[in-house]
Amino acid sequence: MPNGNRGRENKAETYKLALRVLAKMRRTGETLTAAAREEHIDPRTVRKYLENELKGLTEGRIQPTKADRRRRDMLIPTSLGPIPVAIHGSEAASRHGRYMSAVGKYLRTGDSDVLDEFEGQSIAGHPLITDPDVLNSLAQAGALQLDSIYALPESSS
Repeated sequence: MPNGNRGRENKAETYKLALRVLAKMRRTGETLTAAAREEHIDPRTVRKYLENELKGLTEGRIQPTKADRRRRDMLIPTSLGPIPVAIHGSEAASRHGRYMSAVGKYLRTGDSDVLDEFEGQSIAGHPLITDPDVLNSLAQAGALQLDSIYALPESSS
């Protein structure tokens, strides 16, 4: 059964898009409709997946809650390469996103100061790598994944 996981992968992709809409609403104040349009997902689908993180579903304009405790499967860089980790909550996920952005900025510019705020921190029990030598080695080995921080379910084809 070569496509046995296609439904699960599609649901995971849709859930990931819904989370992106929620994050955009929180970050920019955009409406559900506008944020969903930018992510190419139907607002009704976002409401179906994330109804507990949206308020005002019956009163009119829909607003996101300030934070949530939802699980997000994200990739965390380790000395052995990126590993998928379950991160719980929008605040931890946002911190992970800021960290990955700082890693990318360091690799583009060489400015290691952008990593200072993450020194000694961890996410989901995994220490964040802030040593420029380690990050350079990982980047040269192709063991950093900066273009997508979300882990997708593995297929068992």
